[in-house]
Amino acid sequence: MIPEVWAPRAASVALRAPSRGDDVPMVRRDGDWWRADLELEPGEEYGFVIDGAAAARPDPRSRRQPRGVHDLSAVFDAGAHEWRDAAWKGRQLAGGLVYELHIGTFTPEGTLDAAAERLDHLVELGVDFVELLPVNGFNGVHNWGYDGVLWYTVHEAYGGPAAYQRFVDACHTAGLGVIQDVVYNHLGPSGNYLPEFGPYLRDAEANTWGSSIDLDEPEVRSYIVDNALMWLRDHHVDGLRLDAVHALKDNQPLHILQELAESADALSAHLGRPLTLIAESDMNDARLIAAREADGYGLTAQWSDDYHHALHVALTGETTGYYADFAPLGALVKASTRGFFHDGTWSWFRGRNHGHPIDPRIPAWRLVTFSQDHDQIGNRAAGDRLSQSLDEGGLAIAAVLTVLSPFTPMLFMGEEWAASTPWQFFTSHPEPELGEATARGRKAEFARMGWDESIVPDPQDPETFQRSKLRWEEKDAGVHGRILALYRELIALRGARPEFADPDFRRLEATADEDQRWFRLRRGTSEVVVNFAAEGVRLPALGAAQVLLATDAHAMLQDDALSLPPRSAAVVTRG
Repeated sequence: MIPEVWAPRAASVALRAPSRGDDVPMVRRDGDWWRADLELEPGEEYGFVIDGAAAARPDPRSRRQPRGVHDLSAVFDAGAHEWRDAAWKGRQLAGGLVYELHIGTFTPEGTLDAAAERLDHLVELGVDFVELLPVNGFNGVHNWGYDGVLWYTVHEAYGGPAAYQRFVDACHTAGLGVIQDVVYNHLGPSGNYLPEFGPYLRDAEANTWGSSIDLDEPEVRSYIVDNALMWLRDHHVDGLRLDAVHALKDNQPLHILQELAESADALSAHLGRPLTLIAESDMNDARLIAAREADGYGLTAQWSDDYHHALHVALTGETTGYYADFAPLGALVKASTRGFFHDGTWSWFRGRNHGHPIDPRIPAWRLVTFSQDHDQIGNRAAGDRLSQSLDEGGLAIAAVLTVLSPFTPMLFMGEEWAASTPWQFFTSHPEPELGEATARGRKAEFARMGWDESIVPDPQDPETFQRSKLRWEEKDAGVHGRILALYRELIALRGARPEFADPDFRRLEATADEDQRWFRLRRGTSEVVVNFAAEGVRLPALGAAQVLLATDAHAMLQDDALSLPPRSAAVVTRG
């Protein structure tokens, strides 16, 4: 590797490579790129000395940080891995099921190699894509991953980039696609040296997490696009989940999201396999997934938090905060048939109209929906899952309405066996002042929302991290085993019945009764029927002739009516 770095703010740059002796002056070339006329070998460590400073900084495009984000980078040869996935042709998101996991808490070991050893479980479950929370370099040992500062690296405690390539290879061998969560809207609070090199940030403009990324700077845009292509090309990843794209402030004619989509499409054509880009956005704006010919950005899919919110309220009755907008059961009806509940309607939580309608010609699979995910669990005061508040009937209903939604379903790790472990907000900032500020801020945030701050765990306490690790030994016992069997049955049913893959919004029908608390979603010749109430209910079966699945053995079709026990669901069909 010939060392080079973009550093327009530097008056001088020198290469520090301990194996080469003294620092080597670098030469400024066109576009403020600095270059050293020597070649580093794989494994050699190096950094850049800016304006004669005592400490060397890591390479902004570092592929490996053996001793963390404050230390020297190391050359990583991405082409050295002997891939075994030549037969892997990728897969489309359409018809797929996504499984979101965090490497550090998915297994006791918390490594990529350990996660690869659990892939048989996901294959038996019926998963199509594994979605990894961010793995790029952050300060400390454990973290959610959204405090990353070196986007091209793979966190060393997870195994580094070589282990990442082994993991992707193992997924493809098992028939699983890989989606990598990436964060292009902000950088973490520790180890971010990019501003010393160049104008990566708009210091005068901030979002929720800190200074905004300066998307008006062409080299910063290239930094993002090149990073996306690195995951897809060098690490054979099948897709990217783009974190909080509403925080990307772009003033250029070609929006960065469209630039990413066009770049991914071009690489897909070159590689001969599908590449997927999924946006997280709270704007309820289908322009993200609309075709470029229709003035859209052309991304593959986007999350719909509205579906989660409507389902969560129906399951739990919780109506605090942003859940207040979703109190009526009719919110689930609308989210199930139109994708967004707020599509230009008044949001009491926001105090304004919010969202835009989805063109019904857009395929429904372009929305990713879920009943639990890392945010909706981890950003609760105690990080509690549905399994820690719902009865078994409620958990079964959540499974049915997650897997058989009209959209692309996503599960959060452990959900499939009603994991008893919470998933809490955890950090390991080495700087005491940053750790203390994080803990204080977390408690203050929930105090403002009316929560008892005593239940908020300290993010810096190592036990908070340990509590969040899955307990694999519980997955087949008691209620855990029954819920796991249900998820397997539901996923198999979804794959076997063509009506559950029908992507046409115009053929979706749903109804609900606010008083009796039942909900019905019609999918072609089949119907998903749910009783949220604590009493049984008897409903017309619309000519249904067979119960395909029931979460309670006492569900019964008789005299063209369906009897559903309390807190249960059934799938019935006419053909």
